Amino acid sequence: MQIHTTARHCELDPEVRLHAEERLRKFEKFARDIREAHLTVTAERYRHSAEITLRLNHHELVSREESTEAKIAIDLAADRIEQQLRRFKEKRVDRKRGGRGESVRGAA
Repeated sequence: MQIHTTARHCELDPEVRLHAEERLRKFEKFARDIREAHLTVTAERYRHSAEITLRLNHHELVSREESTEAKIAIDLAADRIEQQLRRFKEKRVDRKRGGRGESVRGAA
């Protein structure tokens, strides 16, 4: 997985950038087909907004969050995208198992 980071109107500290990359690397346990992750941090006066875009095969997941600090905004956006990945993985697993609530043997 390739990780791209962009900072608009601000500078990202190396420790914040490293923290963000470690956090994004953890997403590989939910989906092995993540091709690219793009993190954009934007500063406007006192607020920082973080946007994470994950590109999977045939899918794209996006999360945007705002906070007073860049690290907190990144963590909030990462939490949100992690929820999306969990739901996406559940859909994939359920689809392979035959769907929710349907009984394969019970259908006659």
